[in-house]
Amino acid sequence: MTPEQYVQQKAAASGSSFYYAFLFLPKPRRGAITAFYAFCREVDDVVDNMVDPGVARTKLAWWQSEVAQSFAGQPTHPVMQALMPVVADYQIEQRHLQAIIEGCQMDLEQTRYLDFAGLQSYCHLVAGIVGEVSARIFGQTQAQTTAYAHKLGLAFQLTNIIRDVGEDAMRGRIYLPVSELQQFDVKAHEILKRPKPLAGNGTDEFAARFAALMRFQTQRAHALYDEAFALLPAADRRAQKPGLMMASIYQTLLREIERDNFPVLHQRISLTPVRKLWLAWKVQALGHV
Repeated sequence: MTPEQYVQQKAAASGSSFYYAFLFLPKPRRGAITAFYAFCREVDDVVDNMVDPGVARTKLAWWQSEVAQSFAGQPTHPVMQALMPVVADYQIEQRHLQAIIEGCQMDLEQTRYLDFAGLQSYCHLVAGIVGEVSARIFGQTQAQTTAYAHKLGLAFQLTNIIRDVGEDAMRGRIYLPVSELQQFDVKAHEILKRPKPLAGNGTDEFAARFAALMRFQTQRAHALYDEAFALLPAADRRAQKPGLMMASIYQTLLREIERDNFPVLHQRISLTPVRKLWLAWKVQALGHV
């Protein structure tokens, strides 16, 4: 298997919304974003598939070394072998990749965030930097597009956090800020227990508090999407269509979660591949979300 085949398989196997946006790119940019996305998946999987935190730390340290070695001209992993030939073309720097690894390391050390400012620092590393690099690969020409990309990355990450509350709780993680749990009188131990909603007409007091908390999270995510769109310069709107495709898919997912009254503690809401492709195609055809 060539490095290019490896990264293609890694990206396609993820089933991510990002993959559907890549399909509409010209071949050179599609190859670059696929290699970059495969890198993100590799380091993220170290944490997601973690059994032993010590082993995960060792693996991330290996990736730090591999990135440094790759930028020194000696990549050994197929992902880096696929990515390195395009880093100069799209101004991808070592600091970008090391920041993403740093964000994954935070997942090994921290399972709670006291406030939204703390959560934003984490999101900057695992999502904002990813947005920045992606915008460069898509064909950024305006400096302002970097601010758009960071804001959109934050909106994506908050959407993921909302969708994955239950899965994260099973790993002992709560990304919802502690100050906001307190604001809505939702206890961390209640989320970790993942109580099932009452059947019939029973009054589910926890469900009401939890839904209010999640409504607050969702409203903020929607506002961030709007802020991101407002930051995108008109001159870069066409080139940044893949990001807008992802935004369409993610916003649709967010609305589905809202419509179902936030069943995220016990259910992973997702869109079908056909629906994702349709949403991506609509943005390609219309030029906007």
